[in-house]
Amino acid sequence: MRLVVYNARECDPKRCTAIRLYRAGKIQMVYHPRDLPFGAILLDPFAQKALSREDADQAEARGLAALDCSWKKIEQISRLQRGMVSRSLPYLVAANPTYYGRPTTLSTAEAFAAALFILGDQTRAREILHMFKWGHTFLELNHELLEAYASAKDSAEVIANQQKFMPDHTCEQRQSRKKRKT
Repeated sequence: MRLVVYNARECDPKRCTAIRLYRAGKIQMVYHPRDLPFGAILLDPFAQKALSREDADQAEARGLAALDCSWKKIEQISRLQRGMVSRSLPYLVAANPTYYGRPTTLSTAEAFAAALFILGDQTRAREILHMFKWGHTFLELNHELLEAYASAKDSAEVIANQQKFMPDHTCEQRQSRKKRKT
């Protein structure tokens, strides 16, 4: 499966997991949105549908794409979605040193590993995380969640599993944000 990262050149290269994966030959790096593979699965935190194993054939055929940009500018994602299939990752907890313990704030390496695990390629997920001294911690923190998401047959089942794992306060925070928007 082709793994591609759009690098917006906004992060610290010394801490960037995508650059490290690129240098190790694990991913392809592009610097222009037009170079992202047409029809690929785009890991999009704002997507309406969660990634599930039903997306495996599409990812295998067209690739899996991630964005390496500042969380402050992630809203720009809408212009990158054209020609791609957007999928969000379900609830997971970061293990990287920058965002350790924060839910849903994953590094690019964690996002790719989670996606590969969910899509059924646990070996490659572990291979990617093996490059980082905290990689095993990501799998330990999220083992039960990843197993549940990987066994789900479709996005609806992934979301149902996610609800079992999300802390109650996280659900309440999301509901209060929705109320503020309306």
